[in-house]
Amino acid sequence: QVQLVESGGGLVQAGGSLRLSCAASGRPFSLYTMGWFRQAPGKEREFVAAITWNGGDTYYFASVKGRFTISRDNAKSTVYLQMNTLRPEDTGVYYCAARMGIIDYPIPDKYAYWGQGTQVTVSS
Repeated sequence: QVQLVESGGGLVQAGGSLRLSCAASGRPFSLYTMGWFRQAPGKEREFVAAITWNGGDTYYFASVKGRFTISRDNAKSTVYLQMNTLRPEDTGVYYCAARMGIIDYPIPDKYAYWGQGTQVTVSS
């Protein structure tokens, strides 16, 4: 089992920045690919970013590429999502998730473990 706890969400104006953190406990963190997803009211959960076990490869949803950066610190068992130039359409609950492997990384069902989520609200 892996337990994931997100933090860092909040209310920010458009154009602002936030840094989300996700602390993991349980099985060795470095075994897992980590992903960030988000869900807006009335919409399906969507992929935001993913990072491989050693940080060697990162993947982004097209609309966040160049604005968001995913990173990880295996010594601290933590994955981060730096979000810059935020837009109102970035509003939603942000979840971190963990899985083995990287195939089909944008698909939520491929992730075995999930955090409880943190709310991000971007005002216009």
